[in-house]
Amino acid sequence: MATDNYDYDLFVIGAGSGGVRASRVAAAHGARVAVAEEHRVGGTCVIRGCVPKKLLVYGSHFAEELQDAAHYGWTVQGMQFDWNVLRDTVLRDVDRLNGLYTQTLENNHVERFLERATITGPHGIRLASGRELTAKVILVAVGAWPVLPAFEGVEHCITSNEVFHLPELPRRVVIQGAGYIALEFAGIFNALGSQVTVVNRSDQILRGYDEALRDRLLQITMARGITYRFNCPIEKVVRQDNGALSVTLCGHDAFEADCVLIATGRKPKTDGLGLETAGVALGEKGEIPVDEGNRTTCPSIYAVGDVTDRVQLTPVAIREGQAFADTVFGNKPQTIDYDCIPSAVFSQPPLAGVGLTEGQARNRYGNVKVYTSDFRPMKNVFAERMERGLYKLVVDAQTDRVLGVHMIGPDSPEILQAVAIAVKAGLTKAQFDQTVALHPSMAEELVLMK
Repeated sequence: MATDNYDYDLFVIGAGSGGVRASRVAAAHGARVAVAEEHRVGGTCVIRGCVPKKLLVYGSHFAEELQDAAHYGWTVQGMQFDWNVLRDTVLRDVDRLNGLYTQTLENNHVERFLERATITGPHGIRLASGRELTAKVILVAVGAWPVLPAFEGVEHCITSNEVFHLPELPRRVVIQGAGYIALEFAGIFNALGSQVTVVNRSDQILRGYDEALRDRLLQITMARGITYRFNCPIEKVVRQDNGALSVTLCGHDAFEADCVLIATGRKPKTDGLGLETAGVALGEKGEIPVDEGNRTTCPSIYAVGDVTDRVQLTPVAIREGQAFADTVFGNKPQTIDYDCIPSAVFSQPPLAGVGLTEGQARNRYGNVKVYTSDFRPMKNVFAERMERGLYKLVVDAQTDRVLGVHMIGPDSPEILQAVAIAVKAGLTKAQFDQTVALHPSMAEELVLMK
């Protein structure tokens, strides 16, 4: 399929989940493909995001589960935690996944350039080494990067990129932000024994998630010892002679911390990429607007994943990469349906949701019915934890169709995946009710609500 006019049929900038999928599939369709990656093959999710973070979540759960073991007859003596062991085990798995992603590219004969690449025109690429290349089609899949606010001493803070490499477990952690990244790390550090303070410029956590679940998570995490300071972002951070950080919040006295983690969002990583040389339009935050076929305002340049103006989730990037490659190189046109995408927050306890929240449903449909189950998970009974789970079904009163399912409690993300199929399929509350319950389980609450 390669043409004599270009070095490659497809040149991909960024070897994350979307870029690797697009490269592999395009090569399988017969295209001559190359990919450039300035960091490590695998992208944010694999190298510095959801995969290593979920492993830290698993590691932190043992603090609670080992304590619970005594109520089930087990005697666990000499319990102690070594941050270095957990950190290094996680990083070894990151290395393993990096190798698997690299092998995938090699097996599909995708040429790799482990250096930064920028765009010089509609078909031009320049590598950091100075080499100039051309491609019939260019795909931008560089993802997003943590945003650092502007305040004095921000250079003493870390982001989610660096948190996996901490030399020791900090005793006192300040986390700025109240989105899913902030609350997941708050849960991890709290479970491992750190004193955690979450600060935020507004008075809300997890904007976009169902309000009842957000309130429940706030109550539970406060009871677990996480401190929240709302409407007061960080004003200044000063490194003291003893190595501690002095943190000043707007309107508050300074207090000490050992680590300040900034988790205030991520920004598409388009700075300095050279997109303007090809006439690629950008949004206000540097995101790349694309059409339903992933094409930018330059006909020969496409974009997928977190760098675009759509949904920043790894499974979405993978589907976009597949659709792009099948459409452009496989003669199998595809578009992505962004409706009913499930999402989860691996907080402690975790929450998950799919479809419309109660507020969104009322705004769109007006007349809705809401069914809830507020229960104490069985695993919390012996552990003497009073934490309660909450499941919620949002239903169109006219058609009985389930518009959304929202859950907080142990294993909610694992349960939700199957439920998302039902919501995507447009099943009704009556069909949920007709399904025999699986007893005893938390999931049975989904088909027992009256």
